[in-house]
Amino acid sequence: MSKPLSRLLRREQRAFLARDRAGWAPHLARASAFLGQGLQAADPARPVLVLGAGSGLEVPWDLAPASTVGWDADPWSRGRTFLRHRRWAPWVFEDATGAMADLEATAHRAVREPWSKRRRDPATAARRLAGLLPSLRPHPAALAAWIAAHRPGTILAANLMGQFGVLAESAVEATFAPDSPWLGDPERPDLLAEALEAWTARTVTAFLAVLAASGAELWLVHDRAVVFSSGRLVLGPWADPWTDQLRGGEAPVEARDALAGVDVRGLLSRQGLALIHVERWLWELAPGQRHLVEAIRARPA
Repeated sequence: MSKPLSRLLRREQRAFLARDRAGWAPHLARASAFLGQGLQAADPARPVLVLGAGSGLEVPWDLAPASTVGWDADPWSRGRTFLRHRRWAPWVFEDATGAMADLEATAHRAVREPWSKRRRDPATAARRLAGLLPSLRPHPAALAAWIAAHRPGTILAANLMGQFGVLAESAVEATFAPDSPWLGDPERPDLLAEALEAWTARTVTAFLAVLAASGAELWLVHDRAVVFSSGRLVLGPWADPWTDQLRGGEAPVEARDALAGVDVRGLLSRQGLALIHVERWLWELAPGQRHLVEAIRARPA
């Protein structure tokens, strides 16, 4: 785990936990109930892996078998879980994507000249990073190695995949600081934003491929989209593209794709997994910010 990533995750976790959680009860109840079912259904004779274990806000550790292992790169996650649940579980402090260190190193290469170490002007650095990102091929090597060594029977992912793109943007912004890496002109295409979106899609796809090949039953909770509006919003039937699932009032729905276009259900099906259960709900994270959350249970067909 890279030190910049651990600091970034610690900062993001502090900011997340500092939000007003008064309206989170419906979301936390549904996420906890779903993940709790996964823990209760797990074979206690085989290891159980909880990816994105975090502070235990959504994971009911009192239902976890003794063989359950937490995985979170935030160095404080295990301690927060202990304080919340009185469960000092085995833990893995690694980047589950295997991609952040390469992203950070590439961003530094783009921002500074190799010999003089002088900073390039932000526009030049952004163009350079946009050109370098397509060469990165994310692979969750640490996760794949752990799965091969321990052969878990059940894997839970607690609101993890939807954070890949957010963390990548934060890492790039931290490297460019105090400058901004983004173009800031809505009338012109932002090549760096587009390249980072493509990187996020490759990272989500590689992560899911490792999970699909694990032989474990999967219980996945993740953000499908982030909606930035305060108007009326209801969920229509499952649809592709996912934007057709969101129905508002007269005003158009402004939403961000948290998974960079990756269809989790479709990808798992193509990898040979059977979808046992799927559900969705809306989570009001903050005023004017609602998340479309997916919960998917899948197992090898």
